[in-house]
Amino acid sequence: MIFAARRKNHRWDLEALETATRAALHQAGAKLLEQLLEAPLEAEPEQPCHCGRRARHRGRRPKKMLTLLGEVEIERPYYLCGACHQGQFPFDRELDVADTQYSPGVRRMMALVGSESSFEGGREQLRVLAGLEVTTKAVERGAEAIGTDLAAREQEQIQRAVQLPLPQVTGADIPILYIEMDGTGVPVVAAETIGRPGKDGAERARTRKVKLGCVFTQSRLDTDGRPLRDEASTSYTAAIEAAEQFGRRIWQQAWQRGWSRAKKKVVIGDGAVWIWNLSHQYFADAVEIVDLYHARQHLWELAAQLWPDDKRGRRLWAKKRQRQLDRGKIEQLVVALRDFAAPQKDLARRLATEADYFERNAARMRYPSFRKQGFFIGSGVIEAGCKTVIAQRLKQSGMFWTVRGANAIVALRCARLSGRFEDYWENRAQAA
Repeated sequence: MIFAARRKNHRWDLEALETATRAALHQAGAKLLEQLLEAPLEAEPEQPCHCGRRARHRGRRPKKMLTLLGEVEIERPYYLCGACHQGQFPFDRELDVADTQYSPGVRRMMALVGSESSFEGGREQLRVLAGLEVTTKAVERGAEAIGTDLAAREQEQIQRAVQLPLPQVTGADIPILYIEMDGTGVPVVAAETIGRPGKDGAERARTRKVKLGCVFTQSRLDTDGRPLRDEASTSYTAAIEAAEQFGRRIWQQAWQRGWSRAKKKVVIGDGAVWIWNLSHQYFADAVEIVDLYHARQHLWELAAQLWPDDKRGRRLWAKKRQRQLDRGKIEQLVVALRDFAAPQKDLARRLATEADYFERNAARMRYPSFRKQGFFIGSGVIEAGCKTVIAQRLKQSGMFWTVRGANAIVALRCARLSGRFEDYWENRAQAA
């Protein structure tokens, strides 16, 4: 076909030549793979069965599966237990293809593309980039299966950490270790929000909150004395789950990252009560910092309500209050809020709420002291994580998730973006 096209058009179509050559090499490679995977003709007469009895050899049966080189067909020994009447294919377990028609290499690709783009986009990527024809549903099931396995293994580690004393993680001392936490809503199917009110308290909720935590380290400052996050030191963990469960999750993550070896420990978050409750419970010896920019936002939003038609007055008032905040003079700020003569009852209530917020978090807003110690005072890392880990994949237009599916993809993305996926895949293959 290629040479016929050249004779007709008098030119080479390099892309067609590349594609045809790849397809031919894949076809030849698939045949070679079939020969390499040909099971020995003489099979063991018996194999142990999970019921405790012995399964006897009952001949050979074919299996088709998709590999990185294309579809192959192999024959492998079949065993049947006379006691429980369960059949088994030991060779499938050896190849890590039990109960699946996709090779480990193809499943790994499905996980990678399924964690990065829509499942339909992943199907197209596999077709164009790898020459593999799979369905959108196959990509979805493959990615979610691996994500579910990742999440289950994480839960096992968390349960062990809760039930058994955690071993000391050896290594060099860590100058400063940070924990940041936040939450972001993910659109879910209607069945996942039954009985859950929306933000206004009237309509049905349309999202479920993913709680995201990150751990990173800092060992130096830049030339201007500003803190620098250590390169490639950020790891993530996340799930749609209750705060109590998430607390155990982030605690186990922090311990793995060397919490016991950190000379200084810092927890940064916004004013959400659940964050500080978890900090008190699991990280009682940490310095707690409210994100400065979140606190500033409180003031500017309040100013917009107090001075709706006076832009200059709003700006002057907000800047004065912000100076008090930036200088750590929280008590003065609280007095200014409580003494403000609100013209309406709803504004008076808002002022009281904001005054309570700053008063409650006063110890977490001593920003001059935090700067002197070289700490970060903003939660930019976790806010960026909400976008890169969660939103980029799970909050695309038209997406609606089940909690199980969302947690699977979240676990997969956290593992990949934290550099844990390759270790997981290697350990998984060894266990198989």
